[in-house]
Amino acid sequence: MRRFGFSLLLRRHISFPPSSFTVPSGTPGHAVFARCQSSVAGHRWQRERDACSALGGSHAQDLLTGPEQRLLSKLYEGLIGGQRASLAESITLVETQHPRKKELAQVLLQRVLAHRGEQESRNGGKPVAFRVGLSGPPGAGKSTFIEVVGKMLTGRGHKVAVLAVDPSSCTTGGSLMGDKTRMTELSRDMSAFIRPSPASGTLGGVTRTTNEAIVLCEGAGYDIVLVETVGVGQSEFAVADMVDMFVLLIPPAGGDELQGIKRGIIERADLVVVTKSDGDLLVPARRIQAEYTSALKLLRRQSKSWNPKVVRASSHTTEGVAEVWAKMESYRDAMLAGGELQGRRRAQQKVWMWSLIQENALCHFRNHPGVREALPHLEERVTNGAISPGLAADLLLKAFSSPSP
Repeated sequence: MRRFGFSLLLRRHISFPPSSFTVPSGTPGHAVFARCQSSVAGHRWQRERDACSALGGSHAQDLLTGPEQRLLSKLYEGLIGGQRASLAESITLVETQHPRKKELAQVLLQRVLAHRGEQESRNGGKPVAFRVGLSGPPGAGKSTFIEVVGKMLTGRGHKVAVLAVDPSSCTTGGSLMGDKTRMTELSRDMSAFIRPSPASGTLGGVTRTTNEAIVLCEGAGYDIVLVETVGVGQSEFAVADMVDMFVLLIPPAGGDELQGIKRGIIERADLVVVTKSDGDLLVPARRIQAEYTSALKLLRRQSKSWNPKVVRASSHTTEGVAEVWAKMESYRDAMLAGGELQGRRRAQQKVWMWSLIQENALCHFRNHPGVREALPHLEERVTNGAISPGLAADLLLKAFSSPSP
């Protein structure tokens, strides 16, 4: 059987409604787009019409086989039906590095995005889920805090998804993946879903596919998505660019307000939570709360609708946990009322697109025949001090930009 391009892969499994949107005659995608419009069935998946025309002129590769069609249909139906097993399998598909499976994952994501778009339309254009990123230094009690908050939310009728990113070893590349073992109660809750993922050396402990995993969780009906990241300092900017609210967790011994400003990440925090505020640490926690409150007054406001707050909470006694969630709800309501939440999500999509472009561009650079040929020799000369790293980089970029023979 002849195999065709990834564009046909999308075209076959996504239907497009008739509309005034057209592709000018003579453009590469005109013929394919015309065929897409002629095969319209109903009003499903409107936002994929642009994708069809954009991908219409791509080169021929593969077409979905029967087993692949059945796999995607099974995953999609199970996902929107709220089956946790289908959600887990879908995230695994998205996280894969296999080229063919990455194509299948994109088809699945387009269908889930269209489904989410329909839900948002019925919700008056407002997001159907609330995304919260949580980070902080090791020992701040992030996993324990998430379990307490998660159990409280499931008790109130919410469906909670937790995407926990574990640091990977620079030597072996492995991860302990121990966050789920700390959330024993929440992991047994049928209204919760916990997915640990390896950081794989990515900055900020956010995996390449964390954003896609968030989309899949929302498609499965989880209205609260909590993203726990590796607390390593300023690199938490990565997670701040994919969530609605960024929460910074700090222990009572986290340093004074000057140290907080030096970390830089406090500038992106919408809420600062001083954890372990109980027992002998209650007095230090109050002092840290006052100091960070003063520190936030020195920083420029990031939003017209919200001033960052500093609160205390104890996962051990649960004191202050309900108040923390109340602050999160106040933030969401204020940002929705001002229209900033929707604008923030739109801006995040652009940021994430460019981050994926940079990653894929580096992959293409490494796989370029000219670069592969010159790289070992240039690496050796740089190591020996014969040439500077800057000159070696220029030579490699020149090889990459040169036309292939």
